[in-house]
Amino acid sequence: MSLKTRSPPPPEPFRSQKLAVDAIHTLYVEQYGHSQGVPAVFLHGGPGSSCQKAHRRLFDPKVFHAVLFDQRGCGVSTPKGCLDHNNTDHLMADLERIREALEIERWMLVGGSWGSTLALAYAEKYPQRVSAMVLRAVFLG
Repeated sequence: MSLKTRSPPPPEPFRSQKLAVDAIHTLYVEQYGHSQGVPAVFLHGGPGSSCQKAHRRLFDPKVFHAVLFDQRGCGVSTPKGCLDHNNTDHLMADLERIREALEIERWMLVGGSWGSTLALAYAEKYPQRVSAMVLRAVFLG
């Protein structure tokens, strides 16, 4: 028996899309699990980071409707590296735009590092839209 075990490959999205949030920025958004599952959004660290395939493994696809997206200027979102109209208020508005576009009433916020800061700011501004929070490596900017 080997001490090294292989993880199964991360699940594939059931939907991926580009979502324009203003005249400059378009976000890359992926959905995993099943559409009737517990809604959860993953907020990546950074700034400048992105969602990784490994992040998909954080959510049991039998339980969750997981939403992963690259924040403004990050990852596959465009324009890459753009700092224009890119601050915490804009990022919170982006979360609301995604939530509304996906017709999600309330969702769980899952974030680490900068993502935990964004989750806390969003939860303070939109408490009625948050069902739960899972935060790790909390960064209070």
